[in-house]
Amino acid sequence: MIKKCVVIGAGGHARVLIDCIEHLPDTEIVGLLTPELSLRGTYIYSIPVLGDDVLLPSLFEMGVGYFVIGLGGTGDNRPRERLYERACSSGLEPLTVIHPSASISGRAVLNAGCQALAGCVINAGAHIGKNVLLNTGVIVEHDCVLGDHVHLATGALLTGAVKVGSFAHIGAGAIVRQGISIGDYAVVGAGAVVVKDVAVGDVVAGVPAKLLKKVDL
Repeated sequence: MIKKCVVIGAGGHARVLIDCIEHLPDTEIVGLLTPELSLRGTYIYSIPVLGDDVLLPSLFEMGVGYFVIGLGGTGDNRPRERLYERACSSGLEPLTVIHPSASISGRAVLNAGCQALAGCVINAGAHIGKNVLLNTGVIVEHDCVLGDHVHLATGALLTGAVKVGSFAHIGAGAIVRQGISIGDYAVVGAGAVVVKDVAVGDVVAGVPAKLLKKVDL
């Protein structure tokens, strides 16, 4: 049976996801959703921009069973979570998207709606929460635990047994030392090297990473 899915978002991340989804067997993208009025009625890679997320219930009634969050994250993952919950409440199921070049251990656990983009490595014992975005070239080593709605940006590296709380953001090229805990909503800046635990809502950056401010929760 063909899995009909809608991509919620129409920006750069959505375009990357289209490439990934086209590799999935028996999966068809029926359209994109975005609040940007200028894009409505246009096409992205031959896929129509249908409207905004108000259409989710009607798409479900028309037989669209799955959704993908095509909105990226730049430190605040709450918008991704809101879209995820809205789509689920409309009856659609989250589609897990794994690029064919990603290396995923059979002993790792990926929950619903995860996205593992090109070149990702997820090793044995890793546990990935729902709606987690693992961007291009991310490495999640053995026994890491990631909460829900986490974003690891391009090239981020978690060494063994790292814990990352829900809604946290790890910036591009950041490295987190083994056994470190990153709190919920925390933000690790691009290129940072994290050598000690990061508390809930802390924003850290630098080598070694140091506290800059707190997230407004």
